[in-house]
Amino acid sequence: MSGTASRSVTITLDGSNKSSNLPLIQGTLGPAVADIRKLYADLGVFTYDPGYGATASCESKITYIDGDEGVLLYRGYPIEQLAEHSSFLEVCYLLQHGELPNAEQKDQFEKGVLRHTMLHEQIRQFYNGFRRDAHPMAVMCGVVGALSAFYHDSMDINDPAQRTISAFRLIAKVPTIAAWAHKYNVGQPFMYPRNDLSYAENFLYMFNAVPAEPYQVNPILARAMDLIMILHADHEQNASTSTVRLAGSTGANPFACIAAGIASLWGPAHGGANEAVLKMLQEIGHKSNIKEFLASVKDRNQHTRLMGFGHRVYKNYDPRAKIMQRTCHEVLGELGINDPLLDLAMEMEKIALSDPYFVDRKLYPNVDFYSGIILRAMGFPTSMFTALFAVSRTVGWISQWEEMVKDPQQRIGRPRQVYTGAARRDFVPLAERR
Repeated sequence: MSGTASRSVTITLDGSNKSSNLPLIQGTLGPAVADIRKLYADLGVFTYDPGYGATASCESKITYIDGDEGVLLYRGYPIEQLAEHSSFLEVCYLLQHGELPNAEQKDQFEKGVLRHTMLHEQIRQFYNGFRRDAHPMAVMCGVVGALSAFYHDSMDINDPAQRTISAFRLIAKVPTIAAWAHKYNVGQPFMYPRNDLSYAENFLYMFNAVPAEPYQVNPILARAMDLIMILHADHEQNASTSTVRLAGSTGANPFACIAAGIASLWGPAHGGANEAVLKMLQEIGHKSNIKEFLASVKDRNQHTRLMGFGHRVYKNYDPRAKIMQRTCHEVLGELGINDPLLDLAMEMEKIALSDPYFVDRKLYPNVDFYSGIILRAMGFPTSMFTALFAVSRTVGWISQWEEMVKDPQQRIGRPRQVYTGAARRDFVPLAERR
């Protein structure tokens, strides 16, 4: 493994003369990690880390987060710079290849994605098997997984060329799958992709357009959509990314792995947080009720949750939230919407950030706090919020999956456990049981 340092950690097992010398591995950024792989062989013990909050499951060069300082880097580039100067497909290239593309590389990559936006016509029939009110994420789990039944030419994960074509197909087709899930839900005709549009424009077109009249994509909304996708493109080893890597460690094909990631993202504690923020703001109702609501959050006996504040990793202001707040104003201003929920959100942020209770606990607004308001203003139903997250995160998943496949240190995922069940016991015949 790269980054191995000369320092080490020595662990001694109490009551014995056994000890284990664990090398410390230092990455480019962040804290050093102790290599515990020989701990069981040396001492006969495992480590215990529920949720893997203190365990590095892999080596990665893709995304770096400093939660204490509020830093997010894609391949070393600050998210703020990419959000201001880049496009989503350019960020896709960066995540996959490690460097920003030159003009020729950018053009070839975009063409490589756009030529795969169509879905096989038989896949269109899959949608008829779902109920009209099926959740878009249920549809996406099924349809993305089913892609492996159509593309046998790109199933060899050890062939770089086949991995490349799979990546193009997934990045290109997931927006079509998501947009069609919405169209099926509302009973409108499916709109085929238009390769003369940008990635974000094409998604908005497939989502909003109908055959009966022309649809012109608003450039302000297209840029906001592109920005949302950039901010959600990758986020280190979160639950869904870890799911993709764990599934991929078995040698599963990339379509199955991304379907597994979508299923993981569907959980309300992961991909559904912005929907929960909207619900919370609607329940508060008015700015005059904020202080009462925050008082209930502080009261442990009331079990009231403050949604959109705090993060498992960030113990500072989520850098994506600052960008999202600015975008929120731009979108609502362009649409001429005076959304009381935005006023409520801003007042709530102001009050919470001046309250020692929340400041001391480092409960700062995260990216979900504003994204739900933006998506609602753009006409997306709440059921589509997580689906949009999946569209954005597909490139991160496929980049992490490919990095894992190429990692010579990668082994099939096999976490251990602390067994607390019954000790060994003998079978009792039925007639003798009480």
